[in-house]
Amino acid sequence: MNKFDVLVLGGGPGGYVAAIRASQLGKSVAVIEKDSLGGICLNWGCIPTKSLLKDSEVLHLIKNASQYGIDIKDYSVNFDKTIKRSRSVSKRLSKGIEYLLKKNKIKHIAGSGVIKSTNSIEVITNDGNSELYECQNIIIATGARNKVFPGLETDGKSVISSKEAMILQEIPKRMTIIGAGAIGVEFASFFSEYGTEVNLIEMQSKLLPLEDYEISSILKKSFESRGINIHLSTKVEKIEKLKDGLKINLLDENNNSNHIKSDIALVAIGVQGNIENIGLEKIGIQIESGYIKTNEFYQTSIDNIYAIGDVIGPPWLAHVASAEGRVSAEHINKNNVTKIDYQNIPGCTYCRPQVASIGLTEDAAKKAGFSLKVGRFPLQASGKALAIGEPDGMVKVIFDEKYGELLGCHIIGSEATELIAEAGVVRTLETTQHEILNTIHAHPTISESFMEAVADAYNEAIHI
Repeated sequence: MNKFDVLVLGGGPGGYVAAIRASQLGKSVAVIEKDSLGGICLNWGCIPTKSLLKDSEVLHLIKNASQYGIDIKDYSVNFDKTIKRSRSVSKRLSKGIEYLLKKNKIKHIAGSGVIKSTNSIEVITNDGNSELYECQNIIIATGARNKVFPGLETDGKSVISSKEAMILQEIPKRMTIIGAGAIGVEFASFFSEYGTEVNLIEMQSKLLPLEDYEISSILKKSFESRGINIHLSTKVEKIEKLKDGLKINLLDENNNSNHIKSDIALVAIGVQGNIENIGLEKIGIQIESGYIKTNEFYQTSIDNIYAIGDVIGPPWLAHVASAEGRVSAEHINKNNVTKIDYQNIPGCTYCRPQVASIGLTEDAAKKAGFSLKVGRFPLQASGKALAIGEPDGMVKVIFDEKYGELLGCHIIGSEATELIAEAGVVRTLETTQHEILNTIHAHPTISESFMEAVADAYNEAIHI
C-alpha cells in the first residue's frame, strides 16, 4: 500500500500536473501535500488575486459608468464580500484538484514529507502519525516563499506579505508597497481603486523592471494619473513602528534620505526556495544559490530524484512549474521529451492596464547584436479599444531584420494577458511577418492590434 512508482512532494501547479501526467503514462503515483492542493498559486497567489482585481475592475466601471451613458447615483463597497469571493474561488478550485487526483487514481497524502533515502519519503501526517513511503522516483515540487530582508521583516499586521494583503479586514487609508514587480503593481492597482493612498517603492529605475522600457513608462504614466505615488531608484532603509502608524525611511539614488507615513506596508521583493527540512542535505542533493540544481530534464544530482517549479529558481511562474512537471513525468517514463524553451515563456501582470510580454525586450535584443525592425500600434487607434472605453496602451513587436524572426512582443492594455498567446505561437512555429500579415484577424478586436504592430515594423501599417 505504501509503494509507488512516483512520489511527488508538493501539490502545487508543478506537483499536481507532474502527478497527473505520470499517472496518464501508467505510473502509480502519490502526492504529499500538507496544505490545500493547488499550492501558493491557487490558494494565495495567481487565482485569488485575479478575483480581487476583477472586483476592482467592476468598481472602476461603476465609478466611470457615466461615460457609458449610465448614471449610478449611489453605490457602496462591501469589502468583506470582495475578500470572501476570492477565498471561495480558491477553495472551489482546490476541491477541483482533489477531484482530478481521484479521477487519475492518485493518492493524496496529507502531511509533511522528508526524503529519507533515494527511494523513500517519511510523511508526518496532519493527524500526527509517521508513515514511510517507498518509490522508484521522487519529484520535489515544494515551491517558494517570500524572502525576508533585514529591517523589512513582516509581522502579519502592519508590515505584511501578499498573503495577508489578500485577507485584510478593511481597506487601509495609506499603504506603502515595497517592490514594483508583478505582485507590487497588482496590489497597487487594486488598493488604489478602493481609495487607498498608495506609495509604490522600487529600487530599480522603472516599474516592472523585467519589462520593455516603453511598456514600463506607459504603466508609470497610467499609475500616476490615478494618484499612485511612485518612488523609483529608491530603497527602504528601515520601517519604524509608531503609535499612529509606520514611518518608512527611504534613500534615493543620490543618497538623499526621506520618509513617508503609512498605516500598513506590503513587502513584495522576492522569494526563496523551500529547500529546508525536506531531507536534501542527508541524501546529498546539490543546492546552488538557495535553489535545487537540476539538468534540462529536471533531474537533481541524484538521477531518480527530480525537482521542478519555484524550488529550482526563476522564472517563478505557475505555468513554468506545470510545464516542468510534464517534462519530468515524461522523462521518468523514458519518453522522447520536448525540452522547454525558456526564451519563449510569457509573463503576465494583471494590473490595470494589463501587461504581458514574451521574448526579448528592445534593449536586450540590441545588446544581443540583432539588427531590428520594431513596430508599435497604439490602442488609441483600435476601434475595439475605443468602443469598450479602454484606449490606453500599446502593442510593440521586435523582429530580427535579417531572418524575420519575432524576437519579442510587449503589450500593455486591455486583455494583454490573453493576447500574448498569439505571439507565443508565432515564436514556437518560427513564423515570420509574412504569415502574420496574411492571417486575417477579425475586426473589430483587440487582437488585430498585434497584426497592425507587425505591419508597422515593415512599413505596411494601414491604421496609423
